[in-house]
Amino acid sequence: MSSSQSPQNPSTDSSRRDFLKSATMAGAAAAAVTTGSGPLILNASDKAGSKRARVGQGEFVYECDHHFGEVPDHVRWGDTHGVCVDEAGLIYVKHRQKTDEPMDAIVVFDADGKFVRSFGKEYHGGGHGIDVRKEGGEEFLYLSNTSRGTTAKTTLTGEQVWVKEVPQESGKYDNGEKYSPTNICFGPDGGFYIGDGYGSSYLHQYDKNDNYVRTWGGKGREAGEMSTPHGQWLDNRAGRDPSLVVADRANGRMQYFTLDGEHIEFMYDVLFPADVDIRGDILMVPDLHARISLFDKNNTLITHLGDDAAWRKKVLDGFKVRQHPEDWQDGKFIHPHDAAFDHDGNIYVAEWVPTGRISFLRHVG
Repeated sequence: MSSSQSPQNPSTDSSRRDFLKSATMAGAAAAAVTTGSGPLILNASDKAGSKRARVGQGEFVYECDHHFGEVPDHVRWGDTHGVCVDEAGLIYVKHRQKTDEPMDAIVVFDADGKFVRSFGKEYHGGGHGIDVRKEGGEEFLYLSNTSRGTTAKTTLTGEQVWVKEVPQESGKYDNGEKYSPTNICFGPDGGFYIGDGYGSSYLHQYDKNDNYVRTWGGKGREAGEMSTPHGQWLDNRAGRDPSLVVADRANGRMQYFTLDGEHIEFMYDVLFPADVDIRGDILMVPDLHARISLFDKNNTLITHLGDDAAWRKKVLDGFKVRQHPEDWQDGKFIHPHDAAFDHDGNIYVAEWVPTGRISFLRHVG
């Protein structure tokens, strides 16, 4: 385990074929998308930069800082894939850099964007999902590493508790089927669920003792099947039976399951959903097709943050925009790959761009 601490400061996923296919369809449809859900950019930043763009509407308006985090000299951002916030309010970012020399894949900032620490050279080249859970009196990180086909549990400073490889107990990988886990979410009983998003599109359940329980899913479009289950979350909002909501990305939908894997329903009004987070009654979906969506406790759309059909069409046109930071615009997203609420309802957004980008959306509505 490598760990670094110092002050100050930027491929393609294995599912890119699905991404390109879905994005082509979304790009063709983008011109027909209307913006009837309300204002998209409420206050664009002026040329002097004295004002920051605002996105959203009503009680859900956010001021955008697209340059969060003082990246230390020993780290050069790659694709910023994952973000989470611990109990103390520290922000953990997991990125994928493919330099010959390994570098720390996890960088930690305080709420002011000051560098705190970094670690995780062992995840270099495969940095993807990251989330945090308190167990007893201690918090732990759960990490997904796509290039190595592993998941890991570590302390908040990177000491490994365990590493899991292909779940052979499932019987789904006996003939060499691909396994490439993208995200982990937590069950109400202390167990957890691993999504094989870039592999064979299964969900794998483990109990509170880290033992394998069951597998379901597999690639397809029928109920219970998935295509790139890229992220998942426990939905235990008030008034709902606890269930799993999955970002069924390449199928362009969300899918709900019981905690033991039975299909419940689909949820739409998403384009290419990448992950999920929930705070209070609000469900948030970072969407790789240039927006972030907020839904109420009944999963009725509240607003699409940063939604702009013309901008999306440009972003999806050969995916050239992600390579050119000089073309990025305040109040617009390129490819939101993960997003997390902090304790005050602000949002941190990690985007799939080769220079990396973390945006801080301050709740002002």
